[in-house]
Amino acid sequence: MTKRLIALAAPFAFFATPLAADGHAEPASSDPGLEVSEERLRADMDTIVGFGTRHTLSSQTNPERGIGAAVDWALAEFGRMGAECGGCLDVQAVGRVVEPDGRRIPEPTLIRNAVAIQRGTERPNEVIIVQGHYDSRVTDPLNGTDDAPGANDDGSGSVMVLEAARILSQRQYPSTIIYALLTGEEQGLYGAGILADWVGEQGMTVKAVLNNDMIGNSCGADGYCEPDVVRVFSEGLRADSTERLRARQRRFGGENDSPGRNLSRWLADFAAQYPDGMQVRQIWRTDRMGRGGDQIPFLDRGYPAVRVTVAVEDYDHQHQDLRTEDGVKYGDTVDELDFNYLTRSSVLNVRALDHLAHAPMPPVVTADAAVRVDTELRWEAVEGATLYEVLVRRTDETTWREETPLGTDGEELRVITITTIAGELTKTIALRGDDWLFGLQACSADGYCSPISSAVPGGAFEPVVQPEE
Repeated sequence: MTKRLIALAAPFAFFATPLAADGHAEPASSDPGLEVSEERLRADMDTIVGFGTRHTLSSQTNPERGIGAAVDWALAEFGRMGAECGGCLDVQAVGRVVEPDGRRIPEPTLIRNAVAIQRGTERPNEVIIVQGHYDSRVTDPLNGTDDAPGANDDGSGSVMVLEAARILSQRQYPSTIIYALLTGEEQGLYGAGILADWVGEQGMTVKAVLNNDMIGNSCGADGYCEPDVVRVFSEGLRADSTERLRARQRRFGGENDSPGRNLSRWLADFAAQYPDGMQVRQIWRTDRMGRGGDQIPFLDRGYPAVRVTVAVEDYDHQHQDLRTEDGVKYGDTVDELDFNYLTRSSVLNVRALDHLAHAPMPPVVTADAAVRVDTELRWEAVEGATLYEVLVRRTDETTWREETPLGTDGEELRVITITTIAGELTKTIALRGDDWLFGLQACSADGYCSPISSAVPGGAFEPVVQPEE
């Protein structure tokens, strides 16, 4: 569903790239995932755990130890990458002072995120965010002095973000990519909230947020291992929902079609295109049982976001004081990482970012199927899109169908024709809307297709309007 060519009914169709044997358009760029370096991931990991602790409450001024030194190094590293790409990265310390919250912020505390913005060449306000949280902790969430290497949680996501920036900054994309190392996660998701607010203040349109939190181990403390899978968590009902939206979803559907859920479906489908690479197991929860991550502040503000994380968590080596008890070693240290797993997780992210930054925004699509034997889809044309594909699934199916059925008029639904690039577009489908859910993806001329946007209330990849019209 991500790179399928949509045939045109018009007499001629021209593509800038050659067609593969299966008739799909193949993007012209080489695979950036092949450039991911385990050696660089290891080197970055050694550097960041070398700061002793990256706890949000640790020193902001010590040049060698603590969160201040760690953020300064990350900003400098982003700056070095930017110099190598001719100034393509706008490096910023996006942050503010957070006042005491009576819980995990005991005194006014500076929260600084290290952020690098790679502006899109065609649609600079359309952004994809890839992030990991940079801060670390031990058992006591208020202990900002003891060593807290935070290798997997979340040094692993952090070094992946650095590697993605290093590779993708050497390319140009129509959309903007934001690389973010967030702090304050362990104290209450503060850095993510600050970045989400900042993105809104800039007037940016968020296409996707890939929050990578713990992507560096393949086995649990019980010895169970899954070396070939990452989990992707996605919310069902939108966090920014309104009373009216919930009422409309009861009438028209949408309980399982939030943009985050469709982003998760897209990522799983995308990973499956590389059968030897890391695969995705979708977890249809906002996060793990009773826990949270930095995707949540973005979801709260209506942005499509998912959490990418290990298939198996190792609780002996996260949020633990460094110690050995009864022959069991505790602590989030580098020697407990599976660097092959981390490298393959990084490859998946880099490939996905490359595709998303090429692809148009998912369309905002509505469906009219009430008291009629067919369904009319209606949407506004998307900038950068020349082709659109209709996807369908039965209401009790979990994934969009690869092969769609014939309509009641015998028409094949997989192919539609759009020759205009602006204005309102419509398509009538000879299927009854009571029995089917409909989605639409937008594709560029060179074969990059967006995630699927569902034709249901709340299905659009944009915040819910408050109050709704």
